[in-house]
Amino acid sequence: MNPSDAPATGVEMPAPQVRERRAPGAPGIPVLLGCLVVAAVGVILAVSGLSAPAGGAGALIGGALLIVAGVVAALGLTVVAPNEARVIQFLGRYVGTVRADGLRWVNPLTTRKPISTRIRNHETTVMKVNDFDGNPIEIAAVVVWQVKDTARAMFEVDDFVRFVAIQAETAVRHIATNYPYDAHNEGQLSLRDNAEAITEQLSVEIAARVESAGVQVIESRFTHLAYASEIAQAMLQRQQAGAVVAARRHIVEGAVGMVDLALQRLAEQDVVDLDEERKAAMVSNLLVVLCADRSTQPVVNTGTLYQ
Repeated sequence: MNPSDAPATGVEMPAPQVRERRAPGAPGIPVLLGCLVVAAVGVILAVSGLSAPAGGAGALIGGALLIVAGVVAALGLTVVAPNEARVIQFLGRYVGTVRADGLRWVNPLTTRKPISTRIRNHETTVMKVNDFDGNPIEIAAVVVWQVKDTARAMFEVDDFVRFVAIQAETAVRHIATNYPYDAHNEGQLSLRDNAEAITEQLSVEIAARVESAGVQVIESRFTHLAYASEIAQAMLQRQQAGAVVAARRHIVEGAVGMVDLALQRLAEQDVVDLDEERKAAMVSNLLVVLCADRSTQPVVNTGTLYQ
């Protein structure tokens, strides 16, 4: 199985109802200075109205209004930290998002909810699932993600952090059930031998699941992969047996090549003339020496070749 032949994610999330847009506003420093100037003028008028012997009511009211206007306008000042955004709402309606860091000013009658746009990690718990062959395995993964659309993250799901965690675990379970732990056929992908290609499929599936929440998946990797404890010993013996068979196959192939080379050299250099029976005996002895798993004990023949 090739990576392009991997099972489809089968994820079909609803279309988002709201998307991020820039909130109307202004730089905060000029507005802050303007508010201070207005409030200062208001204080001067109010003080002059109080000190005037007569006809100071108008100045007093005007000064009070200027002070109130300066204070209300200053309520729109918002401090935005780096890698943080402010989602702006007016009477429950989404107005926009402020992403520029520093002191910003927006409508003072709006609510401003902070949301982090930093890169985050989520590591799933070690889950016990059945692989493609039905064998119980333990698997865990880490997902690196970041909020891409603050409006969707805030309004499309109840809790986008918990949403990412649940969808990541769901994707890991789905991927684990579609691949075997060990490949038993030529060209078949397995969790142990093809982790790189399978984690790419995992990233694609997680991204499809969390896209409606405005989340971007940067990377995903397996952090734990093993057979479940109840079958770990049996599978270890199976792996050891497979390794022994592979090693024996390699030894036999090499031994046959060496025997063939020995017979060719003997015939080419005319060292000794062997009939078919003696060739068979020589082949048998050489294969025993080359393929034995322990040292052989040589037997010296002091007679003729046929004794």
